[in-house]
Amino acid sequence: MKIKEATSGTVIQTLESLLNGINGIERVLVNVEDGEVKFEYRSAIVTFEQIVELFENNGLHIRK
Repeated sequence: MKIKEATSGTVIQTLESLLNGINGIERVLVNVEDGEVKFEYRSAIVTFEQIVELFENNGLHIRK
């Protein structure tokens, strides 16, 4: 997925902190050039919808 704001260092650090703070997130990679965020998670622990909600609740916008 791509996050509109994930092209600056501060936002990327915030994004990584948010994701790494969730039980069930295994790995996080962010491409600073285009804002692409890749993450691995355990769907038995956290759902994709919960992750999207976390982004939205913290002012991050998913690009389609």
